[in-house]
Amino acid sequence: MTTLDTPMDVLLDGSHGKPKLLVVDDQHINIQVMHQIFGGDYQVFMATCGTQALAICQNNPPDLVLLDIVMPGMDGFEVCTHLKMNDATCNIPVIFVTAHTDPVQETHGLSLGAVDFIAKPVNPAVVRARVKTHLTLKFQSDLLRKLVFLDGLSGVFNRRYFDQQLGVEWARSTRSSSPLSAIMIDVDHFKLFNDHYGHQAGDDCLHQIAVTLKTCLKRPGDLVARYGGEEFACILPETSFNDAMSLANELERKVRALSIPHAHSSVTGVITVSVGVATRNIDSNEDAAALIGLADTQLYDAKQSGRGRVCGAQLGAARAA
Repeated sequence: MTTLDTPMDVLLDGSHGKPKLLVVDDQHINIQVMHQIFGGDYQVFMATCGTQALAICQNNPPDLVLLDIVMPGMDGFEVCTHLKMNDATCNIPVIFVTAHTDPVQETHGLSLGAVDFIAKPVNPAVVRARVKTHLTLKFQSDLLRKLVFLDGLSGVFNRRYFDQQLGVEWARSTRSSSPLSAIMIDVDHFKLFNDHYGHQAGDDCLHQIAVTLKTCLKRPGDLVARYGGEEFACILPETSFNDAMSLANELERKVRALSIPHAHSSVTGVITVSVGVATRNIDSNEDAAALIGLADTQLYDAKQSGRGRVCGAQLGAARAA
């Protein structure tokens, strides 16, 4: 398990692979210098203006930004202000790298939310050490935020995180005109299971199901959360209806394959789940609540149809499976 005492290299390899640095500078020679310093250990991206930097941070967030102050058009102070005002980018550390070492400018940059101020020309050893320090702090902060959003019983994300990420992914789906799918999962006859086997067995059952659901999600952007009680939910960015249905059927089969005995199930002699799927297509003009509402309706249909099965529909389309 990752802890706050986990070494930096383990944090990077286990959670991030190579960290992503964004170098923002209108002078290509300065970008080349930074690439020579960091290219071996980091993924180095570049932007030569403020608007380009903001677009990269929004669509492919880096782990840290090395930001020049003096640039044509939008300067570094404006870029930093925009980053800190956006919920999706506000936690990205910003280090100003500039030839201007005026204490007033440095104070202003730090007041905007930057974590450090480095003077040009940079000393490679110093800039490497500072970047490593701020990345360590950033990853530890990420870990703390993640722990706040974890469900203690099941070990997957909690409802609070699900609701937050649903909003983020809905907005991303709108910007990129890409599909977004949601899956609602309910454990069949769970109250009867608890009454017969006891609450400790019920807790163990939910934990096993959560682990199974999590292992079925292969892409970094996919997530599973405990939605409440014996109900789980998944968010699947850039996932078509057919792909979401395929995954939902896999989830149902894998839970059934756990073969957790359930003597009072009306489906079979083991624990099963009912699953509802909903997909927002690019021509849909509803909202995120409608997506979850449709997935919940499909879950209800699955339960009414005999449980232990998958039902799905596309948002705004009179088509189901």
